[in-house]
Amino acid sequence: MRDSIAALALAVLLGVAWMVRDHLPLSALRLPDTDDGMRLQQVRDWLDGQAFADLAQHRLGPPPGVEMHWSRGADLLPAALILLLTPLLGSHMALVGAVAVVPFVWFALVLLLVAAIARRLEIDGTVAAVIAALAFPATTLFFPGRIDHHALQMVLVLALLWATLGQGSLRNGAVAGLTTMLSLVIVLETAPLLAVGGLAIALRWWCGDVGAQARITGYATALLLALAAGRTLLATSGWAYPACDGFTAILWRAAMLVALAPAVMAVAGFATTSRKRRFDVMMTAGGLAVGCAALASPACLHPYGAVDPVLARVWLAQVAEAQSVLSAPPWHSTAYCGLALVGLAAGLWHAVRRRTTDAAILAGFQTVAVLVALTQLRGAYAAALLAAPALAAMIAAARARGALPLAAAWLASAGMVYAFLGDALTPKAAAAPGPDCTSPAALARVAALPTGLVAAPVDLSGFLLPATRHRFLAGPYHRNTQGNRAMLDLFLRPSAEAEATARRWGVDYVALCPDGLGELGSAGNDTHRLAGALRAGQVPGWLAQVSRPGEAPMIYRLVGHGTTH
Repeated sequence: MRDSIAALALAVLLGVAWMVRDHLPLSALRLPDTDDGMRLQQVRDWLDGQAFADLAQHRLGPPPGVEMHWSRGADLLPAALILLLTPLLGSHMALVGAVAVVPFVWFALVLLLVAAIARRLEIDGTVAAVIAALAFPATTLFFPGRIDHHALQMVLVLALLWATLGQGSLRNGAVAGLTTMLSLVIVLETAPLLAVGGLAIALRWWCGDVGAQARITGYATALLLALAAGRTLLATSGWAYPACDGFTAILWRAAMLVALAPAVMAVAGFATTSRKRRFDVMMTAGGLAVGCAALASPACLHPYGAVDPVLARVWLAQVAEAQSVLSAPPWHSTAYCGLALVGLAAGLWHAVRRRTTDAAILAGFQTVAVLVALTQLRGAYAAALLAAPALAAMIAAARARGALPLAAAWLASAGMVYAFLGDALTPKAAAAPGPDCTSPAALARVAALPTGLVAAPVDLSGFLLPATRHRFLAGPYHRNTQGNRAMLDLFLRPSAEAEATARRWGVDYVALCPDGLGELGSAGNDTHRLAGALRAGQVPGWLAQVSRPGEAPMIYRLVGHGTTH
């Protein structure tokens, strides 16, 4: 109880501090990330009458829009809060209140789960909660306005870990199955950690741990039933989309086949307690299930394989969170992975020291999370939170060795230290701020223009779409292949060819930050291409500048005849 109170107090303290810090952009609904803005827009479209199953963003890309790879699962809490708060606060303040409260709810649940996991490992839950509250970069997922699915995914991963620890029961198994299904429905990013949870439950069953048969029975039953219910309740308009990048028919088919393995083990467990026979069942059922899933849904082996090669090289490879630690700048890798690596060392030390199944499971989750982080930096969010119990154990051991080791242990466990270190290592040129194209004032200027189709770089579009009523050719979503490629071709072509492209797509406005499209390198500065010409102040005759000199973003309106809508 004491550590739960401490966890809630920490959540309230930091949540209020973050809200005070961010109240100005929050009040203008300028959210921290493009995905947060898009999530808010998806919720607003739904509340304005778009069908529950229709996840297409109809103002993005070529008509009739882009089928998003998201699900309604992460929309439910913000939508419920908006409906609840609107009669009390009015429509705008209800939106502001919802985007402020949603991440606070997930943050409180994360700290409560970290404390509960620590208790099951016989570690001080209060210390673990404090470490989790400072666990950069995971803390950034809970800032006001962070309403996208990432924070919810952390809650589900931690709930899965909690359910695999301690004495088994039907309830623990059911929690594991339900959280696995919900995580798969929301997005595929945490699939490696979901696999670790399933493997831990299977290995405990094979070893004959106390309650392991009940746990795997609850897990298999809940997973199969939840997947079946999810097919009925949460299938979207993009169900038939030919990819495994979201809750599509392809992913559902693979998940159902894999879920048959624990079901077979659960049934076999009632017939035998022999470890040899259980091992044979586990290996046979698991191997067949995974093999059949791979054959039935080969797209799940490369969920982003359909991305245009040019877009993959020019845009997707530049997304910071999708970069490997080996290719990311050293300062970025230090900030993102420092706590995860120290936490993994503490987790392995704790597993060797304690020699318990629970400690080994925690170390297994940490190991896979760090491996994901080494492949894509976004894995560092889960790795940082999973490190908290092990680091709390390290602090407890250091306390017995004196004040200096204790201070060093706390310093090594503070995620913000690695953020500050990353800032210190950042080259000055890389840290220099450019013009703010997404400030509330900048967004308001674009929103005031007559509604039309805007061609802008993907990240700029991501902020502008939820702040305006315009349509956008491009956006930071891999399924918008046509629109993103058209935008790139427009900015990279000479003026005459760029005009033909713009008129063919029915573009009304071209928008660009003065330092936009930096990922193009020298091509973005080539004055023989539209992007370089605009950045150099050379406006072709078919464009008329709408924005005032010095304003960002730079906005141009197509002039003359020939546009289509």
